[in-house]
Amino acid sequence: MNAEPVTFEKAFQVPVSRLWKALTDESEMKKWYFDIPGFRPEVGLEFRFLAGPEDRQYLHICRITEVIPDRKIAYGWRYDGYEGNSMVTFELTDENGNAMLRLTHEGLETFPQDNLDFERRNFEAGWHDIINGSLTEYLGKHAVISMGS
Repeated sequence: MNAEPVTFEKAFQVPVSRLWKALTDESEMKKWYFDIPGFRPEVGLEFRFLAGPEDRQYLHICRITEVIPDRKIAYGWRYDGYEGNSMVTFELTDENGNAMLRLTHEGLETFPQDNLDFERRNFEAGWHDIINGSLTEYLGKHAVISMGS
């Protein structure tokens, strides 16, 4: 499997603080991302959520490893009952008053290669839908710049 991380960069016409709140506030996250009761941007916090195809939901188990308010949040991402561990990182920068988001999901090659749900293309499609779809719609703004790998 390709060991290159999946990355997306997108600029939003909102302040960095607004994007940070969307990425880290439990009540906002459930409107565009996943419903994660008790989520707080704190290093060491473990959170879980179910997601995947309707007929095959996977329990995602994540642990926050780094938090720099308004700049970065990273967490380990694995699946209950399956080998592998990956890392998701959201990095935010200010570009002339607009929030630039860089999402990186690395370690996908550590997941079972015989499970089609863990194919790289599914992660690319999922993050594309989340970043360019639900997050963009939630923030109610159009991206200034959009690139994906």
